[in-house]
Amino acid sequence: MRQTSTGNKRPRAMARMPLTAAICVALGGMAFAGTALAQQAEDEQPSLDTITVTAQKRTEKAQDVPISLNVIGQQQLDELQVNDFEDYAKLLPSVSITPLGPGFGQVYMRGVVSGGDGNHSASAPSVGVYLDEQPITTIQGALDLHVYDIERVEALSGPQGTLYGASSESGTLKIVTRKPDPSGFAAGYGLEANSVNGGGIGHVAEGFVNIPMSDSAAIRLVGWQKRDAGWIDNVRGTRTYPTSGIVDDNFDRARDDYNVADTVGARLAARFDLGEHWTVTPTVMGQRQESKGSWSYDTTIGRDKIMHAYPESADDRWTQAALTVQGKIGNFDLTYAFAHLKRDVDSESDYSDYGFWYDTLAGYGAYFYDDNGDLVNPAQYIQAKDGYRKTSHELRIASPQDQRFRFVGGLFWTQHFHDIEQRYRIDDLASLLSVRGWEDTIWLTKQERRDKDRAIFGEVSFDFTDKLTATAGFRHFRNENSLKGFFGFSDGYFPQTNQPVERLYGQAACINRYGSDPNLWPSFNGAPCTVFDKTLTEKGTLGKFNLAYKPVSDKMLYFTWSEGYRPGGINRRGILPPYLTEYLTNYEVGWKTAWMGNRLTFNGAAFHQVWDDFQFPVLGLNGLTEIRNANQARIQGLEMDVNWAATYNLKLSAGIGLYNAELTENYCGEIAAGGKPITDCASPLAPEGTRLPVTADYKGNVNARYTFDIGSFEAYWQGSFVYEGRRTSDLRLEERDILGSMPAYSLFDMSVGIRKDNWSVDLYIKNLFDENAQYNRYVQCPERVCGNRPDGLPVHPVPAQYANGQVYAFGAQPRTIGIKFSQEF
Repeated sequence: MRQTSTGNKRPRAMARMPLTAAICVALGGMAFAGTALAQQAEDEQPSLDTITVTAQKRTEKAQDVPISLNVIGQQQLDELQVNDFEDYAKLLPSVSITPLGPGFGQVYMRGVVSGGDGNHSASAPSVGVYLDEQPITTIQGALDLHVYDIERVEALSGPQGTLYGASSESGTLKIVTRKPDPSGFAAGYGLEANSVNGGGIGHVAEGFVNIPMSDSAAIRLVGWQKRDAGWIDNVRGTRTYPTSGIVDDNFDRARDDYNVADTVGARLAARFDLGEHWTVTPTVMGQRQESKGSWSYDTTIGRDKIMHAYPESADDRWTQAALTVQGKIGNFDLTYAFAHLKRDVDSESDYSDYGFWYDTLAGYGAYFYDDNGDLVNPAQYIQAKDGYRKTSHELRIASPQDQRFRFVGGLFWTQHFHDIEQRYRIDDLASLLSVRGWEDTIWLTKQERRDKDRAIFGEVSFDFTDKLTATAGFRHFRNENSLKGFFGFSDGYFPQTNQPVERLYGQAACINRYGSDPNLWPSFNGAPCTVFDKTLTEKGTLGKFNLAYKPVSDKMLYFTWSEGYRPGGINRRGILPPYLTEYLTNYEVGWKTAWMGNRLTFNGAAFHQVWDDFQFPVLGLNGLTEIRNANQARIQGLEMDVNWAATYNLKLSAGIGLYNAELTENYCGEIAAGGKPITDCASPLAPEGTRLPVTADYKGNVNARYTFDIGSFEAYWQGSFVYEGRRTSDLRLEERDILGSMPAYSLFDMSVGIRKDNWSVDLYIKNLFDENAQYNRYVQCPERVCGNRPDGLPVHPVPAQYANGQVYAFGAQPRTIGIKFSQEF
């Protein structure tokens, strides 16, 4: 069904591990345990809570939704001490993450990942993140929202293109907040202190109040303040730049527990019932997160250690205003959702590896001098300002849910603006070498990016019988991506004579376009000029078909064919061709079953996904991210989860995802006319059959909670175990050898607590065995340079410490012990 204006095996056995066998045995054993236990009297059996979701833009029971869906409810979020995205992502087998520090990070689902996302001018995310009805996904990732007073988190696996659109190619995460309630007053608070092994002391203070104003109106105010303690040590050290002999000493920045973050935020929501059928819910929410230091460590130094000499900080401020109107026109439900997000991030980051490695391998230190002609330290650091503005509107209508024929459809519009400033600085740099008007700036990116998405969508369902239902859907979209502005060096740094066309940028392009007199150059937001101004417009249609069969009321089988997409766009290096829209097609067979009077649920799905023309970012010339359409990949997998109320006191749950994700065509790193990838080459960078990066072949978790009485107190103990297999760091074979793989890891959390009346005390330990779980590995410049794999011999000897290059890793927080006091009224 897909149509677009731009146009366009082997199997591999999945790895087997003890965890896989253990969880599969547990799943199967629990599923068939019902034969013996069903003999118990029904009124003696405990039962699982019924969970409702809005995954299909309707309120339904989770067990009735014919898609692969994981839900973490309010109670479980509290029980598992979930505070942020990383806490709940590890509980979702289908989700993989590559953290980039507080406030930013990438999320992937079902192995749909090529690696390298997250640049300010790179591809849009492949997983959509929603807060209630409003998308909160920005180009560099979703908002890092503190998780408190949240009703549930829904994880929708597989393409959700018809109902959710562009950034829901491989799945959607929905964070649903608790709403104002006119029926009565409620309030609560929590106070927490925690200590990180080998690190500092952190804390959390949070609270809410629900105030009825009348029988038809209420407000809910939520606030939080927290400190994330540091554990990365910036150790004292020196670095000698070989060409000049200049020694860099970080004595003024060396300190223990270098990485800390302070977060404060609030949410104010109101509810107004206008008559019997209409409700208006306005919400204003904001958060400020100030962080210092680095959340990654240098593998050449050791775990949780780094040696940086330049400023590293981020000030992330955002506010979102939202409005949801729900009502009825006759028997039809009408919903309008509006949101406006304003986000500003000021950041600094150490980029000294770039200067050191290019000096060591190619003698680049000879090109950096001051106004007197003396060589200066070529170490760079980045000062950046990112301003985001995102506005979205959705209007949809739904027919009565109890009818044999029913539908939901609507209109969607969003515009995302990103004001980009990236200033690469070298102290005491000569005026001749600095970008005009920007002191000590060797490179400047000053650009504006706009992403627009307009769509019409709909789904219709028909009950052939009371057991068989078919659903068909579509989404027709029109996307526009534009990027304009300045990027590059000064004229003095980059000689103009005999310059190849492909290297014309920066002030060189200003001269060629506007003449040699800088006074005649029209500036761009303070930059010397506009180097390029490009727009890409694409349109297409996505489809979906689902068939659900319920032989009995609490058991369902389903088949789904669905499509998702990620829009194309303009490359940051404006002279390159644009990258085109990529598509994901999903074929899925699943089941949802409840047993023993809803004491046990056993759900799962097997799927086959085809990923066409996927966008692959690489570090190109001068360390600039370039996005090219690669080729085709295939992801096959199996996901299963089980929840069991074993007794009144004991509840068990487990989940597992197994994934076989690999290329089905060669990746040659080149594109043909029209932007299509070349797949026939003598020496592919990644041959057919290469495993996709970042996602493991298997990921699973097991949770157990036991409650009991101690006198007049209610008590509990709880354990949570997460296992993820080995992951590769890059698609290209040479680069992944340089970076190395992320090894398999196991994380175990546990907690105990007591409760009486309206108060409770919880003692928890996260990462009990202090596992060094790695989520991401990277270098600061092209892998062959900062990873020390040059084509020829280096100009200067490589220090022994860096014999294997300089690779950084993002790791899980070390063992953390915390205590929390909570009270509700």
